[in-house]
Amino acid sequence: MTTKDIQQLIDFISQSGLDEVNIETNDLKISVKRYGSGGAAAPVSPAPAASTVAASAPVAQPQAAAPVAAAAPTTVAAPKADTSNYVTIKSPMIGTFYRSPNPESPSLIEVGDNVSTGTVVCIIEAMKLFNEIESEVSGRIVKVLVENATPVEYDQPLFLVEPI
Repeated sequence: MTTKDIQQLIDFISQSGLDEVNIETNDLKISVKRYGSGGAAAPVSPAPAASTVAASAPVAQPQAAAPVAAAAPTTVAAPKADTSNYVTIKSPMIGTFYRSPNPESPSLIEVGDNVSTGTVVCIIEAMKLFNEIESEVSGRIVKVLVENATPVEYDQPLFLVEPI
């Protein structure tokens, strides 16, 4: 089973309303459970809220700045022009975003680091599998858009890269 197959399975489960799915073949055994299927309801609410906040945080900041800077629209327009030439590294799957391979290790990349195509920039845990996410572009990391150890959605922006 490929990562894409697993992603499609997770998407199907999230849309179907099922709480648990078990698949077993000769070569593979998968058990997928939704948040809160056996525990308290508290973990269910923070997970979607955290991913929604994380996904909308880059968009919300410029919008929040617009009413404050309404008297000076040129300062609001300047950052938008600057970000238009950045490339976004997006999450290829749903999972938990980690900046380092383990809690004791330093982050794989920091703001200001140069990355090339194929450089591992983060790890996304999905179904107890730790997937190294590689950069598809060469450039300098301008901004990390997601907090460490938070849930991410498919195609959610993770990093802004200034191409070299």
